[in-house]
Amino acid sequence: MAHKSTSLSSLALQKFKKNFWGVLSFMIILFYALIAVFAYVIAPDDTKYANQMHISIHSQPPGFTVDLLSIGTDEEEPKFWDWWNGKSSNVEEIPFSEVKLENGSVFYSPFDIDGKELPFIKTRWNVPEGMELSRFRESYTSQKTFLLGTDKYGRDLLSRMIIGTRISISIGFIAVLISLLIGISLGAIAGYYGGKIDAAIMWLINVTWSIPTLLMVIAISIALGKGFLTVFIAVGLTMWVEVARVVRGQMIVAKEYQYVTAAKALGFNSFRIITKHILPNIMAPVIVISAANFAASILIESGLSFLGLGARPPMPSWGSMIKDHYQYIILDKAYLAIVPGIAIMTLVMAFMLLGNALRDALDVKTS
Repeated sequence: MAHKSTSLSSLALQKFKKNFWGVLSFMIILFYALIAVFAYVIAPDDTKYANQMHISIHSQPPGFTVDLLSIGTDEEEPKFWDWWNGKSSNVEEIPFSEVKLENGSVFYSPFDIDGKELPFIKTRWNVPEGMELSRFRESYTSQKTFLLGTDKYGRDLLSRMIIGTRISISIGFIAVLISLLIGISLGAIAGYYGGKIDAAIMWLINVTWSIPTLLMVIAISIALGKGFLTVFIAVGLTMWVEVARVVRGQMIVAKEYQYVTAAKALGFNSFRIITKHILPNIMAPVIVISAANFAASILIESGLSFLGLGARPPMPSWGSMIKDHYQYIILDKAYLAIVPGIAIMTLVMAFMLLGNALRDALDVKTS
């Protein structure tokens, strides 16, 4: 007869699988994570930060199609890491309505949103001698469809959204990692040793807790300077307090259990007792609060980017995309701000639902 595993981890996994919203939120998070990893492979504009600007076709609706004239050549050879960093391109894309060749020179009629016929403009680029227009069109022109339209600078909104996923996923991961390292360490020390050490750490926790999170993040960002890495540090340093309080409370209770007394009797040192015996048994609430902190860090980063303190242009961020287009909400192009807003809402809600599902699955008091 086959033996059915009844370990706590197996029971928690079985309970989690039965939670529809938990499984759905996990799949959504996994979907966003895959997009973040393979962003430049998926994005239609695979140049670095998807920053190909076409001012003449700014703020176009989803499904907009235009002919592009590609002028210039890529001087750099493709590199293996282009799939991760995006490729460097010297090719200039020019939206046009008509193109012609005269005496080896290229002339194009710029694209006009209103459909007007504009005069031809001569480029500084010459074509090989004897090249026919049909061959030139085949080699140097293309038709591009912007599935989500273009932003106010004429950039592909879909590509910016895809690459912006990296900002949200990475800020959540790094910020939670920093908060766990600081929070678990201080919380475990305070709860295990108690006394003056506990009082000092609790004083630090209470002082940090009393400062509004967004205000502290802004202060850290200003002190360390604007930048992507600064946001990581600032958000992570504001989230360790909750982790520390939870770990401290769990540690105070757990250190009185018999297995801790037995470990002390066997002569194990405090570091081993904390790391090998107590922490593995109190990680359930820490995992739950980490999911909530992940969601909170995404919101904080979006708020900082909206205020201009987050990711610096041209790096795409969902928060900065809302900032650039929030005035369009009262016009007929509200989707420019709504699309990144929906992405933020979906990812944050997925992490909150995942946290609730993990709380139910890891609760040993429920059946």
